[in-house]
Amino acid sequence: MKIFYLFVFLISFTVSESQDLKGLVNSVSKNGLSSDEIGNGLKEALNVGVQKGTAQLSATDGFFKNAAVKILLPPEAVKAEKTLRDMGLGTQVDEAILSMNRAAEDAAKSAAPIFVDAIKQMSIQDAEGILSGGDSAATSYLRKKTNASLTNAFNPIIKQSLSKVDATQYWNTAFSAYNKVPFVKKVNTDLNAYVTEKALSGIFYQVALEEQKIRKNPAAQTTDLLKKVFGK
Repeated sequence: MKIFYLFVFLISFTVSESQDLKGLVNSVSKNGLSSDEIGNGLKEALNVGVQKGTAQLSATDGFFKNAAVKILLPPEAVKAEKTLRDMGLGTQVDEAILSMNRAAEDAAKSAAPIFVDAIKQMSIQDAEGILSGGDSAATSYLRKKTNASLTNAFNPIIKQSLSKVDATQYWNTAFSAYNKVPFVKKVNTDLNAYVTEKALSGIFYQVALEEQKIRKNPAAQTTDLLKKVFGK
């Protein structure tokens, strides 16, 4: 008898899960939204978020004066900072930090087209699932699907930017001096990879903020399609 009740429970649970999966379809039908409208709405939201997010971060001090995304020294270099400042190399440390953020700001100018191309690949099925997800579901999806390819595409941009603002030179000046200090653990960080990772994290963070605004704030739903898909 216990097995029978367990069997009935499992069937009920399965039916309940199936009904939950169908809930979005029923909701879409009631609200008069077609699959195309959902897909286009999500893509438009991401496009708006990407354009605004990258524009903010690519401005001067977009990274450097934004505490949420500012690029600081890598963890393995933090311990060296006090020693460098005690050695009178505080200016070089400050220049290294500033130059890393300037590189990220410079690279962010080229990020939007890369993201837009990725957004175009989103399927209708993906969009339907994302619509009922969390406040940053679309951004999370975009990051999951494109992070590797975006890193590969973004890396040379960061490398060029670091070179343009002499970040590598500042980095080498500071930590070459540090590595000469007796008995310290040597710092050997791949600066390009580190800044690339942090720059992308900052951009995704900013895009997620823009997505949340579109989902929650009617004032951010700037087109009829966004109002129709995200409006309450």
